[in-house]
Amino acid sequence: MNMQWRGVIPAMTTPFREDLSVDHEFLSKHCAWMVDNGCTGIVALGSLGEGGILSASEKAAVLRTCVNTLRDRAPIVAGISSLSTADAVAQAKAAEDAGCSGLMVLPPYVYLGDWRELKAHVTAVFEATKLSCMLYNNPVAYRADFLPIHLKELLAEHENLHAIKESSADVRRIAALRSLVGERLEILCGVDDLIVEAVGAGAVGWIAGLVNAFPKESVTLFEQAESGGFEKAFPLYSWFLPLLRMDVVPKFIQLIKLVQEEVGMGSRRVRLPRLELAGAELAEAKAIIAHALRLR
Repeated sequence: MNMQWRGVIPAMTTPFREDLSVDHEFLSKHCAWMVDNGCTGIVALGSLGEGGILSASEKAAVLRTCVNTLRDRAPIVAGISSLSTADAVAQAKAAEDAGCSGLMVLPPYVYLGDWRELKAHVTAVFEATKLSCMLYNNPVAYRADFLPIHLKELLAEHENLHAIKESSADVRRIAALRSLVGERLEILCGVDDLIVEAVGAGAVGWIAGLVNAFPKESVTLFEQAESGGFEKAFPLYSWFLPLLRMDVVPKFIQLIKLVQEEVGMGSRRVRLPRLELAGAELAEAKAIIAHALRLR
């Protein structure tokens, strides 16, 4: 189906059974639940989806489950991340074969190249398929920073580059992008605790994390920010912020999966090298979640 880079699009977690194999039954249920609550698509195999530790066959199976679950209801976007360009290209082709509608393209893991090298990497992925593409800019996590001038250059050369997930945490970047490339590029916020400010600056979508546990609240918050700005969104935003901040710390995967478990929609299971939260870390997180649920 046609990819529309707007609205709340979850960066979906990948559920695991007790033996840490992928739980496809719950994956399908979770995917449908978020769309039932107003989400406009699904991003699978992103950072939050632990895409970096899934095998190629597991990734393809996850995408097929999501596509078969939603069919024509909402598009599936595949996160494309790898150490090598050749593998990233292979992932993109596999996503197209699985029936995905779009790609979220990351810079290469580990090696931080210069602009010429970064451009060659993402260009290879853009050109691997005809799927609509969203570039993922997260210099905080991946060190590579796609500047507005880089986007202008890429847009001139790639007709299927339609969006950017902007996660620099600098809301000024949204205005800078809009002033340089106009309406040619859809700008989506990738930082949970910046969403209201990002919409005010011109973001038209949200690649969200806590939506995995709170889809209804996430969609309502986004719609309030769009229709009424900060003043209208502030009551819900202020309630949500302690949870949204869990998306912007190193153990965001463990935290968001814990929130899912606490609301009865998922489990905290993660794969090594990650470990589930324990001790004081776990107690603090549970207290934050419990407080939010009491006020829900």
